[in-house]
Amino acid sequence: MRSLSRIGIGIVASALALTACATEPASEGSPNGSTDSADPVTITYSNFISDNGNEDNLATIIEAFNNEYPYITVEVETLPYADYFTTLQIDVAAGTGADVFDIEYANYPAFQSLGLLAPLEGVDTSVYRGDIAEAYSTNGTMHALPTSFSAVVMYYNATLFDEAGIAYPDGTWTWDEVYAAAETLTDADAGVWGLYQPISFYEYYKALAQAGGQFLNADGTAVAFNSPEGVAAAEWLIRKSGDVMPTEAQGAGTPDFDSGLWADGKLGMWVTGIWNFGVAADSSFDWDIVVEPGKARAASAVFSNAVAVAASSEHKEAAQLFAEFLTSSQTMVDVRLGSGWELPAISNDAQLAAYLDQTSPANRQAVFDSLNGIALPPVIKDGQAQMQDIISEQLGEAAAGRITVDQALSNAEAAINSLLG
Repeated sequence: MRSLSRIGIGIVASALALTACATEPASEGSPNGSTDSADPVTITYSNFISDNGNEDNLATIIEAFNNEYPYITVEVETLPYADYFTTLQIDVAAGTGADVFDIEYANYPAFQSLGLLAPLEGVDTSVYRGDIAEAYSTNGTMHALPTSFSAVVMYYNATLFDEAGIAYPDGTWTWDEVYAAAETLTDADAGVWGLYQPISFYEYYKALAQAGGQFLNADGTAVAFNSPEGVAAAEWLIRKSGDVMPTEAQGAGTPDFDSGLWADGKLGMWVTGIWNFGVAADSSFDWDIVVEPGKARAASAVFSNAVAVAASSEHKEAAQLFAEFLTSSQTMVDVRLGSGWELPAISNDAQLAAYLDQTSPANRQAVFDSLNGIALPPVIKDGQAQMQDIISEQLGEAAAGRITVDQALSNAEAAINSLLG
């Protein structure tokens, strides 16, 4: 699983022209699965989700798809995440893009607005988790289907809590209870810290939602975070540094610093994603997770991957059949749960029972409870990566004491509004 360092990209406007000549194939077989009179067709699938260890898992799903739709051949290109979107942008601009390709929520608005994604007709959206599926719908029409999701939760070291005589975190906690517990748990001389939460764009937009604020105004033409709620969110992230959380000078933010603290049993609470379950599984102490507490409300960061059918594809029907199989089939569910390859974004909790039955952590239900209050990342059409960097850099300056929180938000407001035009 990947960390919170997600990178948005801009899509060249000239790529829009490529979709103008997209045509529907005359016939590719029945969408209801009948293959009696279907003509053979080959589709291409470009992905990053299977890179670095899940190639065989993807191959298993495709083999099952071929058994159900033997007339459709799927040719796969797998790229590293770091290279994927640059390559995709070049392919789309050159008109050589795949029939089906991976995207993320941060990329969806730009792709959709440029007409690069084919509308997906007749999709049974009830099979997907509502909030996650809704992220890929525009004007009531799906333009991508969610393949998987990862949620951010709060881990806690139950052994440290027991030693300090503190009750475990639960659904009633807010920032105040978290901070009070973190103060009690912190013993800087012993290298024990109460809490670790990165000071970054991804934590800020979520904390802003937890405080009851919003990042952009209603029509997305200007930022709205330079507000009392925005100040509260920034101060929540920054005030912990050097008090209940190590500073950057003490190593915070360096690769694997937080997971190392956790592994050493020197971290009371850890705000991070479920992709770290494997790291925590080897802990020599008792631990569990809860839905991350908020201030005005609970709000959780959820990162999702999706697949889309290219508007320029000459095999849209076959491509959609594959996209639906890849995101909702029983084979996909079994493969993902059996291998620990992120969670399928399906709505049927009974199909996810095998995941909930696993005992480390015990409170896996918190992963699904976190979906009741999703804080989606703000997305802009141009300058997504710059926007993210601006927030992280300004908050970092404030955390280092070089500027005030008010100055950081004012600087970020001016810079991001210039990106919005």
